[in-house]
Amino acid sequence: MRSVQTTFAAFDHQPRTRLVFGLDAVERVGELAAEIGMEMPLLVTDPGVAAAGHMERARQSLQRAGIKPAVFDQVRENPTTRDVELCLEAARTAAIDGMIGLGGGSSMDTAKGGNFLLTNGGRMQDYRGAGKAARPMLPLIAIPTTAGTGSECQSFALIADEITHQKMACGDPKAAARIAILDPTLTVSQPARVTACAGVDALSHALETAVTTKRNGLSLAYSREAFQLCSSSLPGVIRNGDELEWRAGMLLGAALAGLAVENSMLGAAHAAANPLTAHFRIVHGQAVGLLLPWVVRFNAEDSETARLYEALHGGGIGRLVSRLDWLLNLAGIPRSLGECPVNPAAIPSLAAEAAKQWTAAFNPRPLAEADFARLYQAAFQTRGDGAP
Repeated sequence: MRSVQTTFAAFDHQPRTRLVFGLDAVERVGELAAEIGMEMPLLVTDPGVAAAGHMERARQSLQRAGIKPAVFDQVRENPTTRDVELCLEAARTAAIDGMIGLGGGSSMDTAKGGNFLLTNGGRMQDYRGAGKAARPMLPLIAIPTTAGTGSECQSFALIADEITHQKMACGDPKAAARIAILDPTLTVSQPARVTACAGVDALSHALETAVTTKRNGLSLAYSREAFQLCSSSLPGVIRNGDELEWRAGMLLGAALAGLAVENSMLGAAHAAANPLTAHFRIVHGQAVGLLLPWVVRFNAEDSETARLYEALHGGGIGRLVSRLDWLLNLAGIPRSLGECPVNPAAIPSLAAEAAKQWTAAFNPRPLAEADFARLYQAAFQTRGDGAP
């Protein structure tokens, strides 16, 4: 048989998550949980989400449907293996039959992590990578209260090792949420700083997924729509966080960017950001945003990657970087590693860790430690104001 070549990358995608989008959609969580057979789920959230009243809204909806949820409301930002173990203890005590992750990426990732250990045993370290859960997992409903990680549309949990602080991507198709409830009203209560950092993270997902080596026709469709929604809605949520039109655009954009990540992975900006979060406690969205313009410039030296960036933005690389600079400044993202602060002496160790990050393998231009070191060095410079 004659071999036929095509420029279109092959993919094999089975939608795993039902998306329910709309104002006050959280009120449907009881109805939806009942549809998939939940009777006593564990509601996993954090103290801030609980204080904002979102946990109570979800709990009342569940109770109206005859469902009796248990609650674990002690999720921390950037969850570690210890957080997952505490979630596991709560799940075992309550004899649950499902998980509901309510909050930012940390709550959803903690719920996924607890689900791994409850159903498959072992430690989170056993699931680093993909496809290592041998047994079925409990049904999960994901309800994001931030427009950022897109974890509601992904089968991976990002969990840090409690001892080494290294982040582990632990994924399996069985870990994906059965249902994701996208309710823009839940994002209005987020502090302005959280809104800005989460929004930059979503924007970075749209940009990175558009050029990775795993990109394909399906992922590019998600990346392009996510970029348009995030780049147009981010200024609105920063300037007027009460406006639901902007909140809806950002939440939908973040979810679509999450679907793009699920289908094409991420690249060098995330690989370089994770060590900064692990060692200098720089908020993830800030770390990724600070590095993003430098990574775009680096990647754009490859002509095919430059073409993909230009198709995404509708202009040249200079215009794209200028737009990024403007958005990052508007979001209040530090524009130099020296502002964070990061010790320049740490560059060699940061570069060594970045080169070992899983997402580095999918960057369109291969990077060695020396390349990451040059990116970190460049990031000590201050970026310009950019243009809207």
